[in-house]
Amino acid sequence: MECTHMDQIRKVKPSAKGCEECLKIGSTWVHLRMCLECGHVGCCDSSQHKHATKHFHKTQHPIMRSIEPGESWGWCYVDEMEVNVV
Repeated sequence: MECTHMDQIRKVKPSAKGCEECLKIGSTWVHLRMCLECGHVGCCDSSQHKHATKHFHKTQHPIMRSIEPGESWGWCYVDEMEVNVV
């Protein structure tokens, strides 16, 4: 199976140096993810608030990538599969 949403990836920059929502509420995160359609930075599903996934449910932007140092993988929420975003 192949991801059918790769055409929705844009050249974006991270919207913040940490999870946008966690920074606003004074919370912490485990890992950071960036939306590849708009650049929103949210926390991962191992974090308490799962803001990256909440961003997908709110916007339907399908693909995010890890922005952790040394990681280059991405994830399509719609197709529920890892994608190559390098």
